[in-house]
Amino acid sequence: MSHQPAPSPELTHRTVASPAGRVHLVEQGTGPLVLLLHGFPESWYSWRHQLPALAAAGYRAVAIDVRGYGRSSRPKDVAAYRMAALVEDNAAVVHALGERSAVLVGHDWGATIAANSALIRPDVFRAVGLLSVPYAPRGGPRPSEVFAGMGGDQEFYVSRFQEPGRAESEIEPDVRGWLAGFYAAFSADSMPAPDAPDPHFAGRGGTLRERFPDRRPGWLGDADLDFYAGEFERTGMSGALNRYRNMDRDWEDLAEFDGAPVTQPSLFVGGSLDASTTWLADAIAAYPTTLPGLVSSHLLDGCGHWIQQERPEEVNRILTGWLASLPT
Repeated sequence: MSHQPAPSPELTHRTVASPAGRVHLVEQGTGPLVLLLHGFPESWYSWRHQLPALAAAGYRAVAIDVRGYGRSSRPKDVAAYRMAALVEDNAAVVHALGERSAVLVGHDWGATIAANSALIRPDVFRAVGLLSVPYAPRGGPRPSEVFAGMGGDQEFYVSRFQEPGRAESEIEPDVRGWLAGFYAAFSADSMPAPDAPDPHFAGRGGTLRERFPDRRPGWLGDADLDFYAGEFERTGMSGALNRYRNMDRDWEDLAEFDGAPVTQPSLFVGGSLDASTTWLADAIAAYPTTLPGLVSSHLLDGCGHWIQQERPEEVNRILTGWLASLPT
């Protein structure tokens, strides 16, 4: 009689207490805790392909809505979205789940939040996986000055996002259309040609959306786009955009960690067609110094920015292999 593995339990939604009020999370499976942090403009739902795979591999996989998103608290004060506050949210989730430690895996902004959580709270976070955005230690000039100097006579998207209300006025009249274009602009199978205007920038007086493609990436079905659009139509965009509005504040808050390495066991997975990977090639090259605990690093050929949605099976295989290698 052959032994069949027990089916993985279904997704469980709940909210737990956090310093801002509440964090909404979705969990699946039992075992060591793996906390999954999404980026912009996303949701716990960005990990829909990873939750069942991690649960099947023997982990308690928990994807949260980061502060400002979905059903998590959305404080009005812009300063409530500083990095230090998001780190404390993550620690609060671990403790609310009855655990003492967790592995963190983050994508995009979630990768930066994960790295800083590992840096600030090594007592709670024992390993860190970074998808798409490499770890670069705090340092250098004030971030807003760096972004303002990029692009010449064009404006970098981060600079636009930093001004309260400005990006909202572009996005909120047609959230679904804007999100579809933003996801398409940075997906391998739908991004603009290399000689087309770069969608990371807007012309003076123009919009970002003018440069988004009008085709849909293969990973983004109608139901997926409906979910994302429904969340942001309900919450508005400010909570998500406020992360960008704290980059100078973080630079000040984290001065004591200037140049600091993340020493826990780590993983990096990037896409070869993702600007986050190519522009930050120097950060990846510095990993022997900045991520001395790096277990494995992967560059997925022909992959764009939305890595765990564009290449779910490959990412699941890498994640479960790395998790299995960690000391328990």
